[in-house]
Amino acid sequence: MIDAFNIYNRMEKNHILLSFKGDITADLLTSILQIMEYKMDNLNEVPKTKRKVYNVLVECLQNLYHHSDETKLDFNDANKGAIFMIAKNELSYDIITGNFVGNKSIEPLRARLDKVNSLTKEELKEYYKTILNNGVTSLKGGGGLGMIDIARKTGEKLEYNFLEIDDKVSFFTLIIKVSQPQLI
Repeated sequence: MIDAFNIYNRMEKNHILLSFKGDITADLLTSILQIMEYKMDNLNEVPKTKRKVYNVLVECLQNLYHHSDETKLDFNDANKGAIFMIAKNELSYDIITGNFVGNKSIEPLRARLDKVNSLTKEELKEYYKTILNNGVTSLKGGGGLGMIDIARKTGEKLEYNFLEIDDKVSFFTLIIKVSQPQLI
């Protein structure tokens, strides 16, 4: 039997405002954004922080929606599921996403993330313009701007990890910190 109270306590201890596991759909994206807008209103969050969190949420959820690889796993016939959590502590909102990726996708993704993490604020701005102006889109319709945009908006490095599930599939975790203004 599932110990719901233990799960509740762990979520409370980790300041989880919202948690989801399952298939990411367009309707779900809208619902999550509405829920978080409501929660931030109830927390009396300052408009600048609300805007930043909302914009980063949009990018993270769109990444999950567009880039969750449909994979065949031994323990599940077809899995396009993902996880999404948002936590709030004194210093930041932490947005955590996770989804399955094919192992052949890892190195190109890692290279893009490392490139974004290696750039200064000004270099990110120039890199964004370069990608935007080159007009190249991926097979999934994006131009690769999402992670750059997240890094630009947050001013933080993108934390990520790949956990190998088997020789074909890994689980990709991304953690984004959206800092809150500190009151003096």
